Amino acid sequence: METKKRGLVLSGGGHRAAAHVGVLKAMGEYGIFPDIISGTGAGALVGALYAANHSPDDILAAFKKVGVFNFARHDQNFQDVIDTDFFCNLLKEYLPDDSFEALHKRLFVTTTDLLHGCIKVFEEGPLIQVLLASISFPGLFKPVKMNDTLYIDGCILDNFPVDPIQEKCDVLYGVYVSPITQLTYTDFQHTYNVLDRAFQLPMNQITMNKFPLCDVLIYPHELGNHSLFDAKHLDDIFHIGYENTLQQLKKRKAQINFVKMKS
Repeated sequence: METKKRGLVLSGGGHRAAAHVGVLKAMGEYGIFPDIISGTGAGALVGALYAANHSPDDILAAFKKVGVFNFARHDQNFQDVIDTDFFCNLLKEYLPDDSFEALHKRLFVTTTDLLHGCIKVFEEGPLIQVLLASISFPGLFKPVKMNDTLYIDGCILDNFPVDPIQEKCDVLYGVYVSPITQLTYTDFQHTYNVLDRAFQLPMNQITMNKFPLCDVLIYPHELGNHSLFDAKHLDDIFHIGYENTLQQLKKRKAQINFVKMKS
């Protein structure tokens, strides 16, 4: 009997992407292991580590160690942005082959081509620079130069990259970790809080139109209480993803069993 290919879409979301790791842990407990992964931003980073056969627990530990949005790491020549070069050596600890081809699962990483104003999806060649490009949130990270152009966060043009794998899998799981919730004045203490909200609002409207394309959607509304830059509650964010996924998979299993009983 032919096994159905399972695809997984992982949105961006900064430190909220720790929820993706919880999702992967819950899926594994249900015996669900994606064959193809499409990610952007921090979701691409989680997807790459998973495709390199790192366990969810190890990925969470790596997420804490790498500290993508640690504002203490600034580029000396570009003082207002975070130095992505610093993360290159850290990522090599987890992705020593630095290659899409060395991964154990097929991976698609969405970035934004800043010079040409379009989406660029990578699936082959060097990996780490592509990942750094995909997490390069404008205004906070320096754009990454590759192939005579500049790349920034893929979330800018597509924060839920379904298109690269939609026709390549039989069952599609989607995880979106940037829900919109009502905020108060006190939630905007820093410029980066305003940036986070400003990017979320238009992205959310576009993304929601893609939700029906997924067979299973994980969309934890509780993550609205955590910001893009919330590095202090990674364990809580992880458990939100984990618990929401268990609920969704339990519901899906019940639906499948019901259909089988009726047929």
